[in-house]
Amino acid sequence: MAIGKRLKQAHAAVDKNKVYTAEEAIALIKSLAKAKFDETIEVSMNLGVDPKKADQNLRGVVQLPNGTGKTYRVAVFARGAKAEEAKAAGADIVGAEDLMEMVQAGNMPFDRCIATPDMMGIVGRVGKILGPRSLMPNPKLGTVTMDVAEAVKAVKGGQVEYRAEKAGIVHCGFGKASFTADALLENLKVFVDTIQKARPAGVKGTYVRKLSMSSTQGPGVTFTMGA
Repeated sequence: MAIGKRLKQAHAAVDKNKVYTAEEAIALIKSLAKAKFDETIEVSMNLGVDPKKADQNLRGVVQLPNGTGKTYRVAVFARGAKAEEAKAAGADIVGAEDLMEMVQAGNMPFDRCIATPDMMGIVGRVGKILGPRSLMPNPKLGTVTMDVAEAVKAVKGGQVEYRAEKAGIVHCGFGKASFTADALLENLKVFVDTIQKARPAGVKGTYVRKLSMSSTQGPGVTFTMGA
């Protein structure tokens, strides 16, 4: 009952007919994040793209300057010196056939997966398992690389992967309610700017149709980044 009352009060605090500035939205969302845990603050961008069309299938990565507040567990498919580099960079799990067997057994205690190019033959054997979970290493996302140390550090340092869903919506958790408003705004600007610059050439008409923001257990707030 207490949670229901709190959510009702939070929704009542939001003017559904108003388009807030990014600064106003962040301040409001932070003030309404009253859960007993540190809520994630997420932005949703409703884009004028059709992901079914190959030239509009928006996907990539962006490095948030202040991180996400989440600790990512990273697995790396590598051997020899590259395996050692990955471990030194902070990878949580490093292996080759043994890592493949873990995945085959359904044991995947990691959030991101990186591989050196020579490991893709092994990784391909578990592609049907990793793919649906958005864990398959991909050269375009920088997760198939010889520079495994840099890739691990990027993920640990706040790199976020984004992808347009069927309805053309892109989501991103860009920080925690405990972040300062300035840190959240800086992360938000970098993410939105990245998506705007990634506009597919085939998109006609309005590209960014709507921006909204919410916390894990809070209401959504419509906002604009301004000029």
